[in-house]
Amino acid sequence: MAAAHRLLAVIAVLALVMLSVARPRATPTFSDWSAPGNLGPIINSPFLDGSPAVSKKGLSLYFTSTRPEGFGAQDIWVALRASSDSPWEAPANLGPVINTDAIEAGAVLSRDEHWLFFNSNRPGGLGSGDIWASWRADIHDDFGWSPPINLGEGVNSAFNDVGPGYFENDDVGLPVLFFGSTRPGGLGGIGTDMYVSQVVNGVSGPATLVAELSSPQLDVRPAPRFDGLELFFGSNRVGTFGGLDLWASTRNTIDDPWSAPVNLGSVVNTASGDQQPYIASDRQTLFFASDRPGGFGGLDLYVTTRLKIGDE
Repeated sequence: MAAAHRLLAVIAVLALVMLSVARPRATPTFSDWSAPGNLGPIINSPFLDGSPAVSKKGLSLYFTSTRPEGFGAQDIWVALRASSDSPWEAPANLGPVINTDAIEAGAVLSRDEHWLFFNSNRPGGLGSGDIWASWRADIHDDFGWSPPINLGEGVNSAFNDVGPGYFENDDVGLPVLFFGSTRPGGLGGIGTDMYVSQVVNGVSGPATLVAELSSPQLDVRPAPRFDGLELFFGSNRVGTFGGLDLWASTRNTIDDPWSAPVNLGSVVNTASGDQQPYIASDRQTLFFASDRPGGFGGLDLYVTTRLKIGDE
């Protein structure tokens, strides 16, 4: 009798496990995006300021700038704030461990914030632009990055490989890196297409074209949401309002293909270049760069928000 009870208990546990696996994950629904706001003169400068990315708690803002206090053509900078309601402090250059006299741009953090990914044309790469990674032990030290390593032939090629977007697959445990590349075999001719590669501890696997996110035009800087069910990017594909627009695609599960990308619309996009999006961990805040009128320089950082309505 005791053995029978134990068997029934095991069956009950297995049934609960199967139900939890089979039950579809609730998909949040959101309002439309708000009119974007400029991040202001503390963050933006008379020079190029682009490629924003924020830490999980929203207290560190990484971005690219050509302001003259840097080490090279483009450097990676970081601005801090005490809380999500506090103003941003003056940005600081990440320093010579990360930045060189070459281009360093497009920085993004892993979700655990130990890894920093970015693109650079520094010496030691495989092509005109490569993706590099740096690790830090203390996730609270924004200046404690180790010397970057090249991600190798899985991600990088003899062509331009830029704009990393990191997604850490919590369900399967296989982190992947989305990025743009001009390598042959895509849909965009000499333009940039979307690719994805598994990246574990700084080592990358073979890159695969993400055909449903790519077009014959320019498709750049993929920014996946932390759950992997929504992805934002910049493109000048048919249907844009200007030089580049912000687009988004969704999927029901991480195993499904991406939906046909949708333009974020005229409230967010303009006749100028709207590009380099980054979706915050709250899923409701989208940072991006734009050269629209009213800014402080050639390219400024902006933010737009949306409200969570419910779950489907």
